[in-house]
Amino acid sequence: MLLWALLFGGAHSLLAQTAGYPETFESGTKAGYAAGSVSLPSGAWLLEDALIGTSEADRKGGAKSVRLRLKGKLTMETYLPNGVGSVTVRHGLYGTDASSAWELWAMSEACACDKWTKVGPTVVTVAGELQTATFAADIPGRVRLEIRKVSGGSARINIDDVTVWDFGSEGPATQYPDNDHMALGNPSGAVPDVNVPANYLMRKPQYALSYHRDRGTPNWVSWHLDASDRGGVDRRDDFREDPALPAGWYRVNEDSYRGSGFDRGHNVPSADRTSSIENNSATFLMTNMIPQAPNNNQGLWADLENYTRTFLPAHEVYVIMGSYGVGGTGSSGGVTNTLDNGRVTVPARVWKVIVVLPVGDSDVSRIGTGTRLIAVDTPNSHAVGSSWGAYRTSVDAIEAATGLNLLSSLPEAVQAAVESRVDNGPTN
Repeated sequence: MLLWALLFGGAHSLLAQTAGYPETFESGTKAGYAAGSVSLPSGAWLLEDALIGTSEADRKGGAKSVRLRLKGKLTMETYLPNGVGSVTVRHGLYGTDASSAWELWAMSEACACDKWTKVGPTVVTVAGELQTATFAADIPGRVRLEIRKVSGGSARINIDDVTVWDFGSEGPATQYPDNDHMALGNPSGAVPDVNVPANYLMRKPQYALSYHRDRGTPNWVSWHLDASDRGGVDRRDDFREDPALPAGWYRVNEDSYRGSGFDRGHNVPSADRTSSIENNSATFLMTNMIPQAPNNNQGLWADLENYTRTFLPAHEVYVIMGSYGVGGTGSSGGVTNTLDNGRVTVPARVWKVIVVLPVGDSDVSRIGTGTRLIAVDTPNSHAVGSSWGAYRTSVDAIEAATGLNLLSSLPEAVQAAVESRVDNGPTN
């Protein structure tokens, strides 16, 4: 992560915990469930159908924690001045009560519309001992947060030790839900911040990516693939600029590669998203493209994509793909460094990492030292060889070349084992 920041200009501090946090609720007092405000070191909080519990049945890190019942809420009444990066919340069941679900919501002052937005997945509290939930909010500007109990009726839950990291700082490792496109991690610590144009995070229903504005291509694209992503939808071929890019940024368009000797090379293949017109169309956004030598794109790379889909339906697959360096050799011959009047960089290398698992749940926890992992790194050349198997490498080697941390969600011992290995399995 630090290497990435040094190489690509990430302006974020490594760790910036918001002043006044963690909020432990130790200094507050509120004995009843009626709505009321409590002054705490982190500011004023409104508690509705909530109190500050001190009983033996309250789950707490110290002497106190918040207890929620029914559709109870815990709401900041003042704005966090430096935005919100990551948030952690400790939670547990009160006494022997049944499980309940709760959610984290946020409101940005910049909206000027009093609109709350849900952050991350719904959390279900099932354990008596305090557990930690981690959220990636990534919201700049002044922000308020709210915790809402959303199910469980009269069953009660305890909330304790709320910690907030400033927007743009590196907080705790974010745990993404099962089948999420970033379940294996955020390889570059990308954030959706216009002030970090070399590492801009874009999360779409079909994939996630880190975009480099000045290269006009993604640094990496990450996606989950299973049988549900495949259907009978025809290839859309609607190459186009991505309207989700920030205002004022140049938008690479369907003509940017025209006549260059390079294909509009998909990261997420069209054939990986044939379950609906919308999903297939999303693969033709130019933020999903790189200038790719035709024999590289249509030959060994297409073969690798087809091979990846042969694991379905018995298996599910996580894929991370990217490119690096400057200068590729297209069908016109000679090395080309840029296209579109310098707005698009032609990469020198194209890489991919594929993790294969039997269909199941809790995917990250099921990845072990015996899991098949295929890493490939090829030259972006029209004269590339015909077999992708000849370009197999290790994740460690790709990380050394790019400065990325590709499988950061895995336990360190598992990373060490699988990232150093070069696949020797079948290629068709």
